[in-house]
Amino acid sequence: MGQQVVHFEIIGTDPAALRSYYGELFGWRFGVGDAATEAVSAPGEYGFVDASATGDGTGINGGVGGGAGYQRRVLVYVGVPDVEVALRKAESLGGTRVLGPAPASG
Repeated sequence: MGQQVVHFEIIGTDPAALRSYYGELFGWRFGVGDAATEAVSAPGEYGFVDASATGDGTGINGGVGGGAGYQRRVLVYVGVPDVEVALRKAESLGGTRVLGPAPASG
């Protein structure tokens, strides 16, 4: 089996509206605070979705954030044994490095 998706992020210019939309659509509840990095979301605008509090708890953690000036995008994080190695492979296949690796937040 290949590597698994371990986290997702939905980023936009109006994080509160995004949280309202996805909360209503999927029944998600958010713990709002800071993202691991301001490259993803403005301080105080990141809504963390905890998989253990959603459905039967078998989903993955995610977040909804952004803010004024943030590009609309969806980010998908895949667990790999070595981030730098995976990024170099992605680049060799034609990908472009945008972020990373970054230290894990505690």
